[in-house]
Amino acid sequence: MATPLPPGRNAAQRIGRRAVLLAGGLAAVGAAGWRLARGAAPRRASVFIARSQRYDSDLVKTISDGLAACGLKAEHLRGKRVLLKPNLVEPNRAIPHMTTHPAVILAAAEAFRRYGARVTVGEAPGHVRDTELALDESGVGEALRDGELQFADLNYQDVAWRPNAGRISPLKGLFLPRAVVEADYVVSMPKLKTHHWVGVTASMKNLYGVLPGIKYGWPKNVLHHAGIPETVADICSTVPRALAIIDAIDCMEGDGPILGSIKPMGLLLIGANLPAVDATAARIMGLEPARVSYLKLAHGRLGPLDERMISQRGERWPSVASPFKMLPYAHLQQLRADSGSPPA
Repeated sequence: MATPLPPGRNAAQRIGRRAVLLAGGLAAVGAAGWRLARGAAPRRASVFIARSQRYDSDLVKTISDGLAACGLKAEHLRGKRVLLKPNLVEPNRAIPHMTTHPAVILAAAEAFRRYGARVTVGEAPGHVRDTELALDESGVGEALRDGELQFADLNYQDVAWRPNAGRISPLKGLFLPRAVVEADYVVSMPKLKTHHWVGVTASMKNLYGVLPGIKYGWPKNVLHHAGIPETVADICSTVPRALAIIDAIDCMEGDGPILGSIKPMGLLLIGANLPAVDATAARIMGLEPARVSYLKLAHGRLGPLDERMISQRGERWPSVASPFKMLPYAHLQQLRADSGSPPA
């Protein structure tokens, strides 16, 4: 259940008497709104790109335009429960380009509220056990208070077990926090960054942060041991209906997702199909989507990677493309669209 920002210092002290429910204990909660990713992936998808964006510009209008361009209307969202999931992996006030900017979170919340949705912000930071510290260091805590938004601490919420709908990794099922189970839409709101293991982290990889640390550890070691690409695809197959809003205004390149340098891009990417959005983001970064391991797994299961099957809304990706610097590791350099190696 979403709760107002707490007065206590350490989130770990708030696990309480119901931190972990028995498997299936929430099986009936939100059943009507629960959607497993079954059946064939969408043949086509739309991705909206907005350029010349700033954190002090009218981001509410941009996000509203993007949602509409991707086919979301008021009747789809009125009265629905929307969970905004930013990236607060290891916030540091000196490195604001590591985490989702508070202005983008507030703008998304306002855009969904204007559609009549009920909005909560939730995150399970992967490296920080003290969620209040993460909220403070990222500036998100102050923004949520200003916006009168509730925060769901996904690391410590009550959980429910759901069967693994992707069945790609060895995991038979996933423990998901109550706020995720109850959501009609989970909106992945990552910061666009390079990643030293898988090349790029965007809307799909960001959903690692819906799984609770009390079950999967810090930094989600259970998932790492089961395979990062495989578990990324499984999580995206199992969570409720997901949307993507990527903060690509100030991005991170080089030694991402934590130690890289800032790369200003001035972009927002929005879409209702996560693989299509991330494939477009990869192209903007100078990467070949079919060479990104978890995107390759998602292709044909969760959405299209082929740009001929992705309808461009707003700007076209070649007009805003700017190759990101990557660490000089062979497994990363072969992801480049101009590397000369064939797609895996």
